[in-house]
Amino acid sequence: MALPIGTKAPEITLKAKTETGLIDIALTRNVGKGQTVLLFVPLAFTGVCTEELCSISKSIHAYNSLNADVIAVSVDSPFSQEAWAQKEGISFALASDFNREAVRAYDVCEENFLPGALGFKGVAKRSAFVIGADGVIKYSWVSDDPKNVPPFEEVQAALQA
Repeated sequence: MALPIGTKAPEITLKAKTETGLIDIALTRNVGKGQTVLLFVPLAFTGVCTEELCSISKSIHAYNSLNADVIAVSVDSPFSQEAWAQKEGISFALASDFNREAVRAYDVCEENFLPGALGFKGVAKRSAFVIGADGVIKYSWVSDDPKNVPPFEEVQAALQA
């Protein structure tokens, strides 16, 4: 079961690739300053993941106006994520959970992703968390179906609460 509302967000630092090189991204980097929308997506360069993150990029101002930092996490390498972000115009942080530390800490690790079709092990379940400025999870949503995207109206409502 994914981390529930009221749980302190785990302090995890992942890698991201930017034009200037590899950087560290603390998933709780906004604690004490604002809120964080943490999105877990299965795989870079896939249809639903691309649609989801491009949609967020187009409306990033709405999250910024709510004093929210948006971070997307997948198990892809930071190099793949950078290429994906550049190709698709993803305008917020992509963090590589290549070692599956975050997906396990948040309990959103899909141990058998699309069995029969792909059968990948250890991919992130599509999920969304809102971490309050106090570092406590105030919204938690996880789907067992990778085709379902988070209900972003609920995410934004949690940011406003």
